[in-house]
Amino acid sequence: MNGICNGIYHEKQVRELCALHALNNLFQERDAFSKAELDEICQSLSPHVWINPHRSLLGLGNYDVNVIMAALQRKGYEAVWYDKRKPVECLRLAEICGFILNVPSDYRLGFVLLPLKRRHWVAIRQVAGTYYNLDSKLDVPHIIGQDNELLEYLREQLESKEKEMFIIVSKDVETHHLWQKEDFEYTSAKR
Repeated sequence: MNGICNGIYHEKQVRELCALHALNNLFQERDAFSKAELDEICQSLSPHVWINPHRSLLGLGNYDVNVIMAALQRKGYEAVWYDKRKPVECLRLAEICGFILNVPSDYRLGFVLLPLKRRHWVAIRQVAGTYYNLDSKLDVPHIIGQDNELLEYLREQLESKEKEMFIIVSKDVETHHLWQKEDFEYTSAKR
């Protein structure tokens, strides 16, 4: 299920653990996080509740953004919600560790498509100079390309009202807003 493909670590989907897979794929480490660690984060976020609002009722995963943000903070990183009204050209890619997309996902029971609205976490990052889509539902990582191809890919993804993006940066980069070009003029990137 998990493995190295052309030197890229890629976890494949198990149960509802896409948040765990996205984090491990982002950090390119099998044990960057474990299910037990994410469950512990859920418990710490809502310690006195019987049904935890930060994961699925059955405890199979389906972690929310609060769990991802807390997990990233444990490693000195932050998830910055990206305002889709801004053009992606305002991003300083050299300061960004990677991206996590939250996208709509079909829910299937075998071959039957159920009318349930689900969400799915997807990691995108650069490995050895090339950006990859590390979606755990993919058999292998998909090559996005270099900076220009990444910006076009992100632009296309963010055209959907259903998709959200989080920029993953170090705490210092987040504190000083170094992930965003200060002198970038919004009108210059409008089409």
